[in-house]
Amino acid sequence: MESVARGGTRWTRFAVVMVPSVAATAAIGVALSQGALAASFSVSGQQFKVTADRLDGQGFVNYGAMDVSGSGKHPVTVIGLEDATITDLCQSVVIPVPIFGDVSMKLTAGRPGDPKVKANKLYIDADDLQANATFTEIDIGVSIDETSKGPGPSAGDDYVPDSFAQQADSVVFTDVKQRAWATSAGTFQLSGLAMKVQRGKNECY
Repeated sequence: MESVARGGTRWTRFAVVMVPSVAATAAIGVALSQGALAASFSVSGQQFKVTADRLDGQGFVNYGAMDVSGSGKHPVTVIGLEDATITDLCQSVVIPVPIFGDVSMKLTAGRPGDPKVKANKLYIDADDLQANATFTEIDIGVSIDETSKGPGPSAGDDYVPDSFAQQADSVVFTDVKQRAWATSAGTFQLSGLAMKVQRGKNECY
């Protein structure tokens, strides 16, 4: 799956000081999110959850942003990865349907025994992140305009010039749980893909 240059993130006066553990979880969601969404989009207003057993990433960048949907503006932490390899990926979304009730869609891929999930030029916009993380050569407090280790903000991003960012040569995330608004990617290869739709709540966590 291919996507064009990423957009869809709108900035207001928003400043976030993110610790490495928060940044770590965000990167995971990248891999687990909705495949490769079209790069220029307004978020749906429907959040989704993601889990992963492990993510190995090369080229990491993280900064704050606002996503815009029909229901308003949502503060997020945006994570970018040049390349990522993910084991045991799960993504779920619950959609309330009038009269019928909740309907859940769950996607899994890269389970033990399957080839791992692979992606490049991944971006994810998350607002709730939990994970264990190990960074290699991390820089915290870099200007977003001066990041060089990850993909950086893509050409379509609208961000506050010289705002806070962090970057690292590589990252390893384990035991990831994340809630996100959106994800986009250059390519996303999902090995052993399985999808299930059912009534009620059937989430990854």
